Amino acid sequence: MKKRFIFKAVAVYLTIALFAIGMVPRVEAGFAPSQPTGSRAEDVAKIQKVLEMKVITENLEKMGYSKAEVEVRLAGMTDQQIHKMASQIDEVRAGGDGLGVVIGILVIIILVLVILQLTGHKVIIK
Repeated sequence: MKKRFIFKAVAVYLTIALFAIGMVPRVEAGFAPSQPTGSRAEDVAKIQKVLEMKVITENLEKMGYSKAEVEVRLAGMTDQQIHKMASQIDEVRAGGDGLGVVIGILVIIILVLVILQLTGHKVIIK
């Protein structure tokens, strides 16, 4: 009887621990330069490289922007705006983390079902 209680307590503890660990947000840190690095020409070249991608040009055309309009807007930006845009390009993630969240939730659900099954509870899914 005491073994069964210990097993249940450990199962509950592990479930709560896994849930708590899964809720911690991912944090990324790094050094922040005190002065802008690179020149305007380097930043504009980085932005031009991204604008030349097929997916980006198609999306801009769907929004009604021509290549000339984009060039005019880019030329009218200040050095700070250009640098900020170029540095944000590096931070853009392709895809996203949606799949990781779904997989994590499914693992937790399966773990809870297995624990309920092992403790003698009936799991009926209709």
